[in-house]
Amino acid sequence: MIALLDKIANGASGIVRITGQVAAWSGLALVLLVAFNVLARYLFSFGTVALQEAEWHLMAVGALFGMAYGLNQGGEVRVDIFHSRMRPRARAAVDLFASLCMGATALIIAWLSIAYVQSSFAINEGSPDPGGLGYRYILKACMPVAFALLALQNIAMTAEHLRDLIRPRPLAED
Repeated sequence: MIALLDKIANGASGIVRITGQVAAWSGLALVLLVAFNVLARYLFSFGTVALQEAEWHLMAVGALFGMAYGLNQGGEVRVDIFHSRMRPRARAAVDLFASLCMGATALIIAWLSIAYVQSSFAINEGSPDPGGLGYRYILKACMPVAFALLALQNIAMTAEHLRDLIRPRPLAED
């Protein structure tokens, strides 16, 4: 049972780490795009609506796919004043409950956002601004995928917390 939980946790976390690296590289692309837009605007009086919209498109993709990676890397916020004083099994139980709640919420958001993407696709939604980017449904399609990825990370964390409840590991600070 424990080997199966480890396999599930490692597989799901591996997928999230790969997509997290892609999200991190989108941050570099965003910085380069903003720098290009600023230099082009001030040095050459050149700028387009499409390039400005591409900035927030990259930021949205980085934020959406970065949330699962942040959770994967332990970047979540918790009330450590209580959490650090708990025994390992109590910590695992609280973390298990939190993972289940977050995973369910992520799946609900992913499911509900599919209709949002479908309606955007149905009308071939693009930018309302002249010269803006088209195919906005592609950007909107990142929402259900990113929240499904967040749910996947929560599956990995749920497996880890179940493993810790079944066989708690001694923690360094205990």
